[in-house]
Amino acid sequence: MAAPGALTVNYTRIQTLMSCFTYCRRPKRWINLKTVNRRSSFCQSLKRHVATVVSGAELARQIHKEVQSDIAKLVAEGNRRPHLSVILVGDDHASHTYVRNKTRTASLLGMSSSTIFRPSSVSQEEMLELIDKFNRDRNISGLLVQLPLPEHINERAICNAVAPEKDVDGFHIVNIGKLCLDQRCMIPATAAAVWEIIRRTGLETVGKNVLVVGRSKNVGMPIAMLLHSDRKHERSGGDATVIMAHRCTPLPRLKELARLADIVIAAAAVKEKAGFITPVPGGVGPMTIAMVMKNTVTAAKNAPTY
Repeated sequence: MAAPGALTVNYTRIQTLMSCFTYCRRPKRWINLKTVNRRSSFCQSLKRHVATVVSGAELARQIHKEVQSDIAKLVAEGNRRPHLSVILVGDDHASHTYVRNKTRTASLLGMSSSTIFRPSSVSQEEMLELIDKFNRDRNISGLLVQLPLPEHINERAICNAVAPEKDVDGFHIVNIGKLCLDQRCMIPATAAAVWEIIRRTGLETVGKNVLVVGRSKNVGMPIAMLLHSDRKHERSGGDATVIMAHRCTPLPRLKELARLADIVIAAAAVKEKAGFITPVPGGVGPMTIAMVMKNTVTAAKNAPTY
């Protein structure tokens, strides 16, 4: 693990940010959400000039141990073993790989899981009926619908159909609203992963200038909310001064913002459909999956007893 205050996590090949890095040498902390070849000149340059690489996989293993301990305690107290259900639509290779990694991790940590496959032709009505059935199933602790979905299905409607208390992806409007109000909630998994990386590496955010590049509702925006919120509230935050840049931010302005930033978080390469994040070994992918597991255990703990 990196020493407190040193960072960084997995690098993204984003052309505009590469330009910013060449132009700007001031930001000392870079958190990027995808991995490029660690032998690339870009990555080596970042290592030399900016950061110490933190292994997302190593941090994920720490969380795995904590989750295993929580599951063992739940079961020992006579509670049901946490169960994660995943709905997977279509034949997208990345989605299938990501779901396999989730269910494999669930099994390794001692929770049960199930994957429900549906063809790309499935209707939105069928999806909503299936989700409603799982919402009412007391044996299911956590439920997620793997994104992306076919174009004829409204993803927002599907995400909002999942019961907030079972929404381990953290995409429901209730959970997003609670996040914005600094209340405890299911935090979107990738944003939670970045926050855990910051917290566990000892990176100080209080009073720091943070630039978040990317404004997606599932990644960039939740990261910004976590970083700027008051750590004295119900859900502790980063107390940072946060600026969000996006595709409409002119490159000269992006360079200027990067030069003023103490921490740069490059979330722009993560698709709007957060499920499309490729589970690259050692990247944020393992941490994201770890946070899904943690959210599932949280859902199991909060489930009503009968």
